[in-house]
Amino acid sequence: MSNSVVSVISRFLEEYTTTTPNKLKVVDAYLLYILLTGALQFLYCLLVGTFPFNSFLSGFISCVGAFILGVCLRIQINPQNKGDFLSISPERAFADFLFAHTVLHLVVMNFIG
Repeated sequence: MSNSVVSVISRFLEEYTTTTPNKLKVVDAYLLYILLTGALQFLYCLLVGTFPFNSFLSGFISCVGAFILGVCLRIQINPQNKGDFLSISPERAFADFLFAHTVLHLVVMNFIG
């Protein structure tokens, strides 16, 4: 059982490194960073407590929102999805990502108080 799991993971990593464009790898690294940041905030909340609850909610909502926006960017710039987004260039997708991120963080900063 463990041998098959190891072979599946090694094949996945091999195909990922050979077939995934570098732009998508950068977005994937960003998504991993955001995911780990949200997990650490949640773990901190469980261990230490939620005294400034608005601060915890703001940080966690920021991580979730940033992750969702990053996934949307990854979907839009993926060359395999080019047929689904004919009218959206990768530059336009990145500009939309930046604009949505700005709005997200303005809302988060307003929520902190």
